[in-house]
Amino acid sequence: MFATTSASAATQRSVLGGRRVAPRATRATSAVPALGRRDGRSAVVSVRAEFSVSKLTSVLAKKTQSDLDRVFKGTSKTRDRLSYMDEVLALWRLDDLEDTLDELEETLLSVDFGPATSAKVLDEIRERVEKGEIKTGAEVKAGLKTAIVNILTRANGGKSGPASLTLNETAGEPSVVLVVGVNGGGKTTTVGKLSHRFASESGAKVMLVPGDTFRAAAAEQLATWAERSAGVMASYKEGTKPGALCYQAVDEALAMGDVDVVLADTSGRLHTNCDLMDELVGVKKSIGKRMAGAPHETLLVLDGTTGLNMLNQAREFHAAVDVGGLILTKLDGTARGGAVVSVVDELEIPVKFVGVGEGMEDLQTFEPVSFVDALFPEDEA
Repeated sequence: MFATTSASAATQRSVLGGRRVAPRATRATSAVPALGRRDGRSAVVSVRAEFSVSKLTSVLAKKTQSDLDRVFKGTSKTRDRLSYMDEVLALWRLDDLEDTLDELEETLLSVDFGPATSAKVLDEIRERVEKGEIKTGAEVKAGLKTAIVNILTRANGGKSGPASLTLNETAGEPSVVLVVGVNGGGKTTTVGKLSHRFASESGAKVMLVPGDTFRAAAAEQLATWAERSAGVMASYKEGTKPGALCYQAVDEALAMGDVDVVLADTSGRLHTNCDLMDELVGVKKSIGKRMAGAPHETLLVLDGTTGLNMLNQAREFHAAVDVGGLILTKLDGTARGGAVVSVVDELEIPVKFVGVGEGMEDLQTFEPVSFVDALFPEDEA
């Protein structure tokens, strides 16, 4: 989990889960000039070039033009419906402020921005118009975009740019990421795509955990993703309860010593089923029993085609397992892309990834400004 490790430390032994195991190995290491020590002697340090938490965080934050193009293409259905706003603003007159705001509200509601969020955004526009800060239709559109970006960035502590994953920086330990959500949202596929991104972009060794014990083909599907992404599958036995399975997987990752990230899939469950939600709480507690502070990140997968229904899902999952980030999937197949803004507005949980297609590369790091620009593109000159 770190860039440099002392070779002398590599001779030590550590106790994991009641048994003695070899300490975490480094991959693709090379000797570098000795570092000076206070006693005047030197120590050889091995530098592992492939993976570090900071490298993973850095590469996920970078957005290339191809990334932006994917997001733009994937938001086409929502953008097409919002384009009516340009027609409304082309006829902008200050005397018609309230009528114009009503039409803008209807347009926002048509893509599931939600009543509360739409009203908040438009109240801000009204206030700025009354102060004389906004005078033209183009300024109204710019003001709308700014208000929406502010909602999305406020969930990230007001910081611009992508929201970072919460990862484990403790030497010799992997980061554990728990992925949760309702049935059919695309959790297993998302876990596979995350594994691909982590491995291909930062050199991480990823363990995939088949915690979806309800769906018969889930483990087989995840094994395929592990192969495609050069990850490793956690050992498991059919019939093992999900909490025990995840505990054992973390134990296995620690024993292996060279796993950087553990991605734990979970069974889809209705947020209204109290027993299944309690089971999910138990899964998270089991992981924490094996490694203090784990899971380090809990990601909720939301199906973009469900629109505002995702708000109730997010409320219940957040109350149960303290969600740290959202992943919006299937955005390319819906005109209801505004719903996630309502979720962020109410719960102040940042969006961390967005799925805009079926391809391996179509799970994109979420960046508020580029997302809003894709929904409300500037008029071509």
